[in-house]
Amino acid sequence: MTNILKSFIADERGATAIEYGLIAAGIALAIITVVNGMGSRLSTKFASISTSLK
Repeated sequence: MTNILKSFIADERGATAIEYGLIAAGIALAIITVVNGMGSRLSTKFASISTSLK
């Protein structure tokens, strides 16, 4: 029983998968933040162009 517990504690495959998942989540959050910021700036720019064309 102790051998099974020791091998379970020594197994790092799950930890590696979690680390990769956290990295992917961080990158996705950064991309969403940048795209969201650019979207609001583009919306303001298009509104300004539309107003000047009227």
